[in-house]
Amino acid sequence: MWTPDQLPQIADDLRETGLELDPASLTDLTAFPMGAVISLGGCTASFVSPAGLVVTNHHCARGSIQYNSTEEENFLETGFLANSLEDERAAAPGTRVYVTVNVEDVTERVRGNIEQGMSGEEIFAVVENAEKAIVAECEAQAGHRCQVSSFYGGLEYKLIDRLEIRDVRLVYGPSDSIGKYGGDIDNWMWPRHTGDFAFYRAYVGPDGLPADYAEENVPFEPDHFLKVSAGGLNDGDFVMAAGYPGSTQRYTRLAEVEQTFNWQYPEFQALLADWIAAIEDAAPAGSDARIKYESRLAGLNNYMKNLGGQIEGARRVDLVGRRAEREEALNTWIAQQTGETDYAGTLAALDALSAESAEVSRENWGYSNANRSQLLSAAKRLYRLSLERQKPNEERESGYQERDMTFFRQGLQALERRFDPAVEKAEWMLFLKDYMTSSDTVRVAAFDEALGLPENWDEEAVSDILDTYYAETQLDETEYRLSLMEQEPSFFEESSDPLIELAVALYQTDREMEAAAKDRAGRMASLRPDYMQAIIDWQASEGFAAYPDANSTLRVTYGTVMGGSPKDGLIYTPFTTLEGITEKDTGEEPFNSPQRQLDLIEAGDYGQYALDTLGSVPVNFLSDLDSTGGNSGSPTMNSKGELVGLLFDGTIESVNSDWDFDPRTTRTIHVDSRYMLWVMDKVDGADRLIEEMTIVSGE
Repeated sequence: MWTPDQLPQIADDLRETGLELDPASLTDLTAFPMGAVISLGGCTASFVSPAGLVVTNHHCARGSIQYNSTEEENFLETGFLANSLEDERAAAPGTRVYVTVNVEDVTERVRGNIEQGMSGEEIFAVVENAEKAIVAECEAQAGHRCQVSSFYGGLEYKLIDRLEIRDVRLVYGPSDSIGKYGGDIDNWMWPRHTGDFAFYRAYVGPDGLPADYAEENVPFEPDHFLKVSAGGLNDGDFVMAAGYPGSTQRYTRLAEVEQTFNWQYPEFQALLADWIAAIEDAAPAGSDARIKYESRLAGLNNYMKNLGGQIEGARRVDLVGRRAEREEALNTWIAQQTGETDYAGTLAALDALSAESAEVSRENWGYSNANRSQLLSAAKRLYRLSLERQKPNEERESGYQERDMTFFRQGLQALERRFDPAVEKAEWMLFLKDYMTSSDTVRVAAFDEALGLPENWDEEAVSDILDTYYAETQLDETEYRLSLMEQEPSFFEESSDPLIELAVALYQTDREMEAAAKDRAGRMASLRPDYMQAIIDWQASEGFAAYPDANSTLRVTYGTVMGGSPKDGLIYTPFTTLEGITEKDTGEEPFNSPQRQLDLIEAGDYGQYALDTLGSVPVNFLSDLDSTGGNSGSPTMNSKGELVGLLFDGTIESVNSDWDFDPRTTRTIHVDSRYMLWVMDKVDGADRLIEEMTIVSGE
């Protein structure tokens, strides 16, 4: 997961692998092709036309498809296709297109005022205040959204300057029976036959600047966009993906690994199974409540399967043993060093802090989950906003400054199509039971008293308490929630709304927990840079370059189209085909391909999109690219920088690479551009979009 500025260091290998572009050109984020790669703030996407047309994964746009769906007009079932610009619909509130325009090293500005002897909380404040000042300076540019990101555990800090496009509209998303074909059964699995693609469009004001949604807005004109290949790829061809991977933990210490895999992941995996069941029981299939919670269910199912793969992968490769071996090798190298830095002391302190954090995490586990109610969260944030608004803007906590208010408001609005009281009550009951019965959890007196919880779990008594909360609150009303953004603290402190009363009662306890967390984070920020410098120097002595862990900033990964054999007797071929869809099809969700698609496959109507070596249209393909969450929607490009697919998943054997990258088993799954074009052309009639894009043969 190379940062663009690192690519010249590996230029020879890029060329040997097959890149035809100049590797140095990939360091310019405003040039082709990097200027076409954009972030959606959780997924990746790319421009594919001069009129702001954006392609990403179906599962990245599915929240907007769901947001625009009702029982009467369920676009999850039918798909959505705008026949004109006028028919394109506003995406879900908070949807953004971020175009990175500059990256600048600001390490000295962030770390320069850290002094010896500072407490963890003081160090945290120094870093946070510096970041706020840098961001404020950057955002003096109209329409820009900036962030300061930490690399190598805080050894480096970079300012990421991004154009923020706020008017994003849904253009096209195939039905779930294509875009989510195989559903949770096929998730993380190979072979795969999922049409995981969808289209947005970015709009700006008539003056060309980012603006909120308005009818007079016009499509954004990007400086660069990707041509789309109808010729595609063959086994062994060069591919690269540019995207915004969320987070990896490849440099974590053994204590963190043991805490995660011996306790946190198994605990959360068990909770997720009950959480999913609670939602499904409270929201029958096909109901409006189920439509509201479809995105959450998809995310929970995805995460649960991911955790299972992580746990199994850690066992299979003996992650704990491998990490222990790595630490022993690092310790041996450190013992041979004669510099002034006390690396051994740093590592001892780092491990002690990791153990402390693990203990706190276990103690707070139940309380954290018991606060997952969407309405309680809204009440807490609104009360805190009223208090933060008493301070000068630059002194407010992140998330409560003026720059955050549009997101704040849109988050409150989004609840309208993502909340149902019966479903939330079922969720909250589950979390409260876990909180009250878990042997690890430390009960929080302020929470128990304010909510009126009995000493021991009593389902009927807790159910009655929650019924009163939902019956007497007004926070389920959108306009009321929005009106509270302007209220003073006294309004909340005098309110008789039970959820607001609960939020006020918990405020001091939550701030004490937050202060302790900041202190631990500050101490980590003082220790981890030295640890990462040791890692960098040690790896350099072994002849390896160290790339930073993923942190939602732009990265490039490259390799080839490649199958594999992740375990004895199991062979993965590099491509799947249309015929695999019919082989899986049962007529029932999630293997319920549209009849028109089945008929076309039966007739062998491949159009111009067949791959000769397959004798059919390729649907999905595998590569040895390095990816993780956040890479979803990343444009997969060939050696010329043409779009040949979209990265959307990894195999179940690959998910453990977040912690321990294994090139032998790591495989990433992509939807092939030929399948995307075939569906658009033959199945859904998206001719307008095909004509808008620049389609190339790939020859």
